[in-house]
Amino acid sequence: MAEPDVVHSIEFTLNGERHEATVSSRQLLVFFIRDVLGLKGTHIGCDTGSCGACSVIVDGKLIKSCMMLAPQADGTEIETVEGIAQNGELSVVQRAFHEEHGLQCGYCTPGLVMAATFLLRRNPDPTEEEIRRAIRGNICRCTGYVNIINSIQRAAGADSREAA
Repeated sequence: MAEPDVVHSIEFTLNGERHEATVSSRQLLVFFIRDVLGLKGTHIGCDTGSCGACSVIVDGKLIKSCMMLAPQADGTEIETVEGIAQNGELSVVQRAFHEEHGLQCGYCTPGLVMAATFLLRRNPDPTEEEIRRAIRGNICRCTGYVNIINSIQRAAGADSREAA
């Protein structure tokens, strides 16, 4: 017999803003972010953790939000693609993806931007191999990844120029 669905009250920080919510014990974080919080930048791709379209940063770790239950977000700090822009300005990574044409259909882009952001925070000057390793959990069906790699390399260079 299936367990009854339980409702949980959670508190969390989303893109720098404190929130409280009631969530179902079975609700995936990706659906909570999109359907309850209304942030559509986090995409639903596979629901199995294979594609990376739903990648977000939770407590400083890159996670696939289709693999985390919403109640597990209690007490966490969540960052989505909408949260990395500052004061209405695209982040360095977002700008680089635009300038280097690091997208085609754009479906995988939010997850790749989050993976690149996570990488560059930990390693501001990655090699091409380190970039490839960092995005291996993100599937893009439209590109050959060349412009995605170029975008991340450009962002790394821009980060170093802006820090100087």
